[in-house]
Amino acid sequence: MTVTIRDARPEDEARWRALWDGYLAFYGVTIAPDITDATWRRVFDPASAIFMRVAEVGGEVKGFTLCITHEGTWVRAPDCYLEDLFVDECARGRGVGRALLDDLVALCKKNGWARLYWHTEEGNATARKLYDTYVESDGHIRYRVII
Repeated sequence: MTVTIRDARPEDEARWRALWDGYLAFYGVTIAPDITDATWRRVFDPASAIFMRVAEVGGEVKGFTLCITHEGTWVRAPDCYLEDLFVDECARGRGVGRALLDDLVALCKKNGWARLYWHTEEGNATARKLYDTYVESDGHIRYRVII
């Protein structure tokens, strides 16, 4: 199976929205439609730090990453935060998630970004099995104040 990773394109919108719905369902969350719309627009806004990469298999988008680059206080070069990664259930276990992560590592090296980081739910065993092949958890616990 060949997995092709590329930048998202406007014609990917319908497929991305279907995957996004699956991602939100997986985490049991609901996001207002205007936020989803804004996320999609930001991906194509040159002023936004958000970018999206998609994984194609057989000409169909089977997964995506949504990332944000930002400055940091502990490093000279920008960081890349992987906010969202999702692979269609029918494509899991076939190297799509690994291809998406490998792509981000390569982008970080190419662009001179200092770090790639992300978090996941403690009980997300499937994702953690993949993530643990890249790096061990650093032991940090996330706190989030919702305003």
